[in-house]
Amino acid sequence: MEYSSSEDDEPIDLDIDFGGDEITQSDADQQADGVSAPLHFFNQSENSIMPLENSMGNELLAADGNVKDPVPFLGMEFESDVAARNFYNNYALRLGFGIRVARSRSERRKGVEVLVMKRFVCLKEGHHKKKATEYSGVKKKRKRLSIRDGCPAMMEVVMRGPERWVVTKLIVEHTHMVVSPDKAREIQLNRLSGKELEHENYLKEMRRKAFGERDAQGLLEYFKRKQTSNSGFFYSMQVDNRNCLTNVFWADARARMAYSHFGDAVTFDTSYKKNQNMVPFAAFTGVNHHGQPVVFGCALVIDNTESSYVWLFETWVTAMYGQDPLSLTTDQSKAIGAAVTKVFPNTCHRLCRWRILSRCKKKLFDVYSRYPTFHEELKRCVNEPETEGMFEMCWKSLIEKYDLMENAWLQSVYNVRRKWVPAYLKESFFAEMSTMERSESLNKFYRRHFNMRKSVQSFLAKFDQAVDSRYEKEIRDDYSMHNSQQILKTEVPFEKHAAVTYTKELFERFQVELLEALNNYIVKIQEGAISKYSVARAADSRDFQVVTFYESQKKAVCSCHKFEYSGILCRHVLSLLWVLEINFLPEQYILKRWTRKAKSSSSLDERVEVRNYCQESPLLRYNDLFHDAIICREGSDIRRGIQGSKGHATKSFC
Repeated sequence: MEYSSSEDDEPIDLDIDFGGDEITQSDADQQADGVSAPLHFFNQSENSIMPLENSMGNELLAADGNVKDPVPFLGMEFESDVAARNFYNNYALRLGFGIRVARSRSERRKGVEVLVMKRFVCLKEGHHKKKATEYSGVKKKRKRLSIRDGCPAMMEVVMRGPERWVVTKLIVEHTHMVVSPDKAREIQLNRLSGKELEHENYLKEMRRKAFGERDAQGLLEYFKRKQTSNSGFFYSMQVDNRNCLTNVFWADARARMAYSHFGDAVTFDTSYKKNQNMVPFAAFTGVNHHGQPVVFGCALVIDNTESSYVWLFETWVTAMYGQDPLSLTTDQSKAIGAAVTKVFPNTCHRLCRWRILSRCKKKLFDVYSRYPTFHEELKRCVNEPETEGMFEMCWKSLIEKYDLMENAWLQSVYNVRRKWVPAYLKESFFAEMSTMERSESLNKFYRRHFNMRKSVQSFLAKFDQAVDSRYEKEIRDDYSMHNSQQILKTEVPFEKHAAVTYTKELFERFQVELLEALNNYIVKIQEGAISKYSVARAADSRDFQVVTFYESQKKAVCSCHKFEYSGILCRHVLSLLWVLEINFLPEQYILKRWTRKAKSSSSLDERVEVRNYCQESPLLRYNDLFHDAIICREGSDIRRGIQGSKGHATKSFC
């Protein structure tokens, strides 16, 4: 597949980002753009490839004065097309001309499109193609002057193997006078200003789709009405330098209350804003003590830039009283990833596993078509390995089995495996009880209610109804929980303790682990104050976990790390507690967010010391932190008002 030059060919982007390890684009050609790679040039005298260090950042490329300025030549080699592009851009700036990508070619190799060629040319290469004139009586657009005059200067690189790109075509002569390096920078910046204009037009179109002609004003009026009737309602709007709306955030008192109880593990879901037929909606969500989705705040995201997400995250955490979550799960996005790093440096950032596996279906369509079992094998490879080593072996075996070693997409998701594969995240808390469950339940929830194009006003009305129904279900489940008894299945004493401690949903999860625990074999493998036990399903099984027990603290730590990940004790620790005749679950293993008392007044205070943002934050002064009381319900008829003082450093929550 070959793409030829046009007036809108890709200019070399001088705002080069060599940021983190997240996948940000969708095809092999674009994917390399965000990858950091040292430049290389071929040393003819030593017949070897030598590294060329260069300073790359969010500024224009400049030649390194400490290194002899290299020039391109036929046979020159680079690690990647990105390295070649950066080198040629650096060379062009020294000589004083601008460049762009004029042509690229991909080939289908083993069912996958692979980028194999790129051609970089002078900005004045080629000639502008005149479009046929149409006489329709419509006012003609102003013609743009073209800077192209047929300059042949170019450098073409071809992939000759893994990490080996070779210059196969090269023309260094220009048909025009080259300008000074400063003028070349100016030319490049003028080209980039076109991108800024394109971005501005994109935002304008997105605003039109989201708000129409009057919906933006209607949205503001809606927020004001909500704040009048709901003293804990919080909203904030971001505008650009033209005072045009770019992003919106809001959260009502219930959302802020829910965060005080269940805000330890949060998902920021932007998957629905990517559907052109939907409002550009994003939501901060989590799970409550019944394992049900709960909303912590919502946003309309018009501008998908890093600065916009920084604003959104800072606004959200301000509304949540300045308390960062322990973990934050997001979609794959370079802008989101950079914003998370800035705003939540101490939060565990995870990429959504469901979204990555979903994208695999699209990226590996040919592979899936030829090998019907591949999808299930890939899911097992990702979800089942309990250790990093087991995952590495499983992944290597899968890739070799289907001969996908050179597949760019699989390599890219493998490179960021520490951010989405469970085996690498087992020691971080995500409030999840089984693989993929949480993402899918939220996906069904939003698709059911927001599956067609709506105006903002009708969208908000529908959204409020959907959230109301969620809260009503939570209240019904609370009432049922307080007025029913759990069915016990064993004579183990701490099962009774768990039955009166956990919610119904969580007790049932606990019961599954307990029943499995009774069938395990335990062997003591280390004596002492800190003892160790091997726990397995069968006496001679090689598939076992190691439980370390600290006698003085009555503390057990399992190598499976289920408790750290989900907050529920695993079958291996339960086996040991049973053998040691411990009749009650140790207090340190009862996570309050999963209990019947999850919404008692001290939930947030047990996790953090709430700071007084009332005086420090203009946003919170504007929204008035819950004013003097928050009404909350536990069961169907229990209502309590909690008095608060705006001048005090600590708030009480229901």
